Amino acid sequence: MRARAVIFTGNSISHEDAKKILRANYQPPVRRFQLEKFVQKGYNIIGIIDGIFFDRAAVGHREIMSALDTGVKVIGGASMGALRASELDTHGMIGVGKVYEWYRDGVIESDDEVAVSTNPDTFEPISVPLVNIRETLKSASATGIISEKEHNDLLELAINTYYPDRSYLGLIKEGTKKGLIPEDKRKSILDFCINREVDVKREDAILVLETVKKLIEKAD
Repeated sequence: MRARAVIFTGNSISHEDAKKILRANYQPPVRRFQLEKFVQKGYNIIGIIDGIFFDRAAVGHREIMSALDTGVKVIGGASMGALRASELDTHGMIGVGKVYEWYRDGVIESDDEVAVSTNPDTFEPISVPLVNIRETLKSASATGIISEKEHNDLLELAINTYYPDRSYLGLIKEGTKKGLIPEDKRKSILDFCINREVDVKREDAILVLETVKKLIEKAD
């Protein structure tokens, strides 16, 4: 059977950038009750990267399991895909990437670790996901930009910030205001976070695309 792939993304990686890696049918972040339509149209590989969070529109476990039961391969990573894969890998969903492994292993648990506020027209994120903040602060600590205590304090501050309000500028500004970091380090920390961000969601999104690409090549 000829492989046909549909990929749900837009936040973790743009459709334009994704098309440079894999030719597929690209759709906006997945909502509930969408998968069956694509299965009926003959798509036998589904890649879930991004999806709607925190309301009844989120893609459901049963609809993913229904797709799997028909023989469709479902691959997830980076964001909603990572979360659902960690919950359904025992049912055959394929999970890839660091975020998936974190959810699977219980390193992180909350949905808001990967949630972002987005531009409704382009799906581009306008806030920073907590998983990216985690890795960026870890990198800043490893390179000596911040101390271990400053790392821990800033991470706690980020965790306690409502997900649409998370940004590096806001985090460093509030961290300075609360005395978590000294004023004279504010600019260097902010420059590091913005210019040397560890975009783990994008890295994992690319892994999803590469995994789908291999499955297509194998099927063809």
